[in-house]
Amino acid sequence: VQLQASGGGMVQAGGSLRLSCVASGRTFSTYAIGWFRQAPGKEREFVAGISGDSASTRYAGSVKGRFAISRDNAKNTVYLQSNSLKPEDTAVYYCATAAEPWGPSLGPYAYWGQGTQVTVSS
Repeated sequence: VQLQASGGGMVQAGGSLRLSCVASGRTFSTYAIGWFRQAPGKEREFVAGISGDSASTRYAGSVKGRFAISRDNAKNTVYLQSNSLKPEDTAVYYCATAAEPWGPSLGPYAYWGQGTQVTVSS
């Protein structure tokens, strides 16, 4: 499985970005996708995740109500709509695949994309 994350950029606080994660392979709908982020000097942290059938989504408390994850299995793509961005959201954002059971810990995530930079200025 190969993942390609895109959609990052530089925005002012309060702005929005939509990140995309495109995956290769025919079994895209069988696994969950998680978004993680890593700021300089900090550990990689869970942002949001979605099950293969979109029935289940999870969010980190810091982004709940501001970010929304969705997927289009016909396009092998997962989206992360990021609204009301804050400077503390600045990080490299990564997408990754996970088999069930999945959650906010790194363990279940096997394949990772290369990351896309999000920079939020105050």
